[in-house]
Amino acid sequence: MKSLFALGAAALVLAHGPASANDLRTDLAEDMPALMELYRDLHANPELSFQEVRTAAKLAAMMREMGFEVTEGVGRTGVVSVMRNGDGPVVMIRADMDGLPVTEQTGLPFASTRRGTPDSGVESGIMHACGHDTHMTAFIGTAQLLTERKDDWSGTLVMTLQPAEETGEGAKAMLEDGLFERFPKPDYALAMHDAAQFPAGMIGYAPGFALANVDSVDITVRGIGGHGAYPQTTKDPVVLASAIVMKLQTLISRESSPLDPAVITVGSFHAGTKHNIISDQAKLQLTVRSYSDESRQLLLDGIARIAKGEAIASGLPDELMPVVQMADEFTPSTYNDVDFTEATMAAFRARFGEDRVMQVPSVMGGEDFGRFRRSDPDSIQSLIFWVGGVPMAEFLAAKENGTALPSLHSPFWAPDAEKVIATGAEALAAGALRLMPKGD
Repeated sequence: MKSLFALGAAALVLAHGPASANDLRTDLAEDMPALMELYRDLHANPELSFQEVRTAAKLAAMMREMGFEVTEGVGRTGVVSVMRNGDGPVVMIRADMDGLPVTEQTGLPFASTRRGTPDSGVESGIMHACGHDTHMTAFIGTAQLLTERKDDWSGTLVMTLQPAEETGEGAKAMLEDGLFERFPKPDYALAMHDAAQFPAGMIGYAPGFALANVDSVDITVRGIGGHGAYPQTTKDPVVLASAIVMKLQTLISRESSPLDPAVITVGSFHAGTKHNIISDQAKLQLTVRSYSDESRQLLLDGIARIAKGEAIASGLPDELMPVVQMADEFTPSTYNDVDFTEATMAAFRARFGEDRVMQVPSVMGGEDFGRFRRSDPDSIQSLIFWVGGVPMAEFLAAKENGTALPSLHSPFWAPDAEKVIATGAEALAAGALRLMPKGD
């Protein structure tokens, strides 16, 4: 596998591809001014999870104009657009719509000034800090390319605009609202995601597990409080919680296989009110990441066991055992079907060139696109790939000078949107055309 930072500028002249690329790129170039206008509007007007009312209505109207059968309000604010074009497979292309509770600091002339209140109840700015505006714009570009080429493909195209990816709830909401009962169930599901770690226009992929299970766990550690000068009269929950934090890491280092990646991060540790008071309670908040269902269960069971075991070792009575709460909702891991992924990427290499398509490491981030395949893994083959978004000048500066790059979810994330959108739309359209060839 090539190193991302081993790529030189000469290998990244991304405005051009191999001569074998067909007229998709030419037609897309003609569409780009209008697509960029759409992108700037989406960027300036982000909406939070399950609040994507304006966004959904705007894009639904555009899909209707292209001739799709459009249904709004699927999974609360989702939109499903169907185009039936003869016999053949069902291909679903998905884009996510929601922004994040982040106050934008990019300085772009079309930067978001929107404000809103998420479920946390804390008002903040809203920003497409994860690039969903590029996803939606590429989605529209893909739909345009495919509707213009109805004579070149046969099958059923299901274009799905999903809400609430950032909270991990949107795909589930659409499935529970009958996505695959009310609309054609896909044989293939495709999606893209912009990436903040490699150059704009690059395509990255990971066969097999690509993104992780994401669980949230709360642990309330109870104790017996008292005066800080007389700790012998107490059962200090801070000391107990600290022991739990340290012991949890042995789940990764001594119980999980080193060949099966996993993460337990304690993101929050709150206890006490004053220097000389030993509290009677400490609270821990954990994020837990894994790939397989087996690994996930090992970690969750281990967290509960360790919390109880450390409390017993500290001499706490049964009625003061820690309370471990696993969040009801979790984001399942995303799996790219290996053969499907490799065949698609072979076609992408032929289209975009070897230097623009590369295998990249799986990540421990979450993405609820995996729920669609998970709903029927025997029938649905699935692939999500990354499209690099880092402007070339910034990428080269980071390579040469160690300059830090903004990450996804950063208030400074400003991708080279034109390259992300052009690459994503061409790749998604080409991927769909390959899956739905016109019969003789």
